[in-house]
Amino acid sequence: MLTILFDGVAYGMLLFVIACGLSVTLGLMNLINLAHGAFAMAGGYITVVLVNRLGVPFFAALPLAFIGSALIGLALEKTLYIHVYRKPHLDQVMFSIGLVFMAMSGTAWALGSGQVFVELPTFLSQRFNVFGVSLGAYRLLIVAICGMLAAVLQFIIAKTRFGAQLRAAVDDPVVARGMGINVGLVFAATFATGSGLAGLGGALGAELLGLDPTFPVKFMVYFLIVVAVGGSSGMTGPLVAALLLGVADVAGKYYLPQMGAFIIYLVMIVVLLWRPQGLFSRAGGR
Repeated sequence: MLTILFDGVAYGMLLFVIACGLSVTLGLMNLINLAHGAFAMAGGYITVVLVNRLGVPFFAALPLAFIGSALIGLALEKTLYIHVYRKPHLDQVMFSIGLVFMAMSGTAWALGSGQVFVELPTFLSQRFNVFGVSLGAYRLLIVAICGMLAAVLQFIIAKTRFGAQLRAAVDDPVVARGMGINVGLVFAATFATGSGLAGLGGALGAELLGLDPTFPVKFMVYFLIVVAVGGSSGMTGPLVAALLLGVADVAGKYYLPQMGAFIIYLVMIVVLLWRPQGLFSRAGGR
């Protein structure tokens, strides 16, 4: 039971890191970016190419996956996304869905359509028995990195000057500009960071989740569920939601395999019936 709980926590932490950028763009910036999973896929493929083909050490490839995905996100934000911030939500959905299918087609053409996994260092394949609980080194790494990122992100949004500027730019961009805040720069930095975190999550999850050109569509609903269930109050809501859904998904597939992924949708329905705005909601937003 405790092993299943630990595996669920690791899976939830991974979902959080991939989805937290979507939580910011959707919950705070009010931008529906369904192409968020494409940035996670980009980070995963960057890691696979660096590690499997070029022989770059796994731990050196992780920051490169973050940087590469962030640069892709920054380029797209400055050239494409900047034009849809104030568009109706339906326009944003259609635009981002188009990007998803373009990313899928381009990836299949360039890297093939088969599923690939990253070659992990040997020691990450080990398992440890701690008080009767079987802990995998790879999942321990995921929990440690993702837990640290969750704490840092919550601190940045809630306690730093940049976090205050982001909240001000979202709530009233006109007044924020009048106060000297560079709203465009704040949004670009936020979008790039969210894209980079998605890429880092894709890199960390390439071995656990598997990687193929359908990745953005396959896991899109999971990212959306994390944001919907968690709400938009900083990083606390998405973190709690990701942990809840990760544990529910792993436990459900272990104890009730015939129900498949139904458990995670049941949890979503129950939570949203109880709290339609999500576990943690934030007033305001543009």
